[in-house]
Amino acid sequence: MNATTKAPSRRRPVPSRRQDFFHFEDITTRWNDNDVYGHMNNAVHYALFDSVVNRWLHDVGRKHALRQDCIGLVVHSRCDYHAELAYPHRIVAGLRIDSLGQTSATYRVALFAEHGELAAAEGLFVHVYVDRATRRPQPLTEGLRTAMAGLLRPEA
Repeated sequence: MNATTKAPSRRRPVPSRRQDFFHFEDITTRWNDNDVYGHMNNAVHYALFDSVVNRWLHDVGRKHALRQDCIGLVVHSRCDYHAELAYPHRIVAGLRIDSLGQTSATYRVALFAEHGELAAAEGLFVHVYVDRATRRPQPLTEGLRTAMAGLLRPEA
């Protein structure tokens, strides 16, 4: 970049609203979720995203992931932080699916303060479903696709 070239401007992502999500889970923060700065450590956000997605998958019938022939591998994830979360506050996680492919799903998980309407943090989490042995992409089962369609964002 030279003196006349400007860096591209990046707009800060706008927090999602609670009403934009279809499945919710209450989460109690723990003392060790906080870091030395007094807020929830960034690694905890990712652990919560993973837990929310996998608990939902368990609840819709993928109860024994270790015994499944087709497994979901995370190929992409990210988190946008909008506001601090910390112990001892309660959190509500919202889950939706932003896009659904033949072999993949893009989940969005938002973490809301207990009574908050705007996401304090939100993550994107992409699973590609693969054969456990070969690690080659496999089509989603009809049952899983049907369950996922219930969380699919309308404009997706």
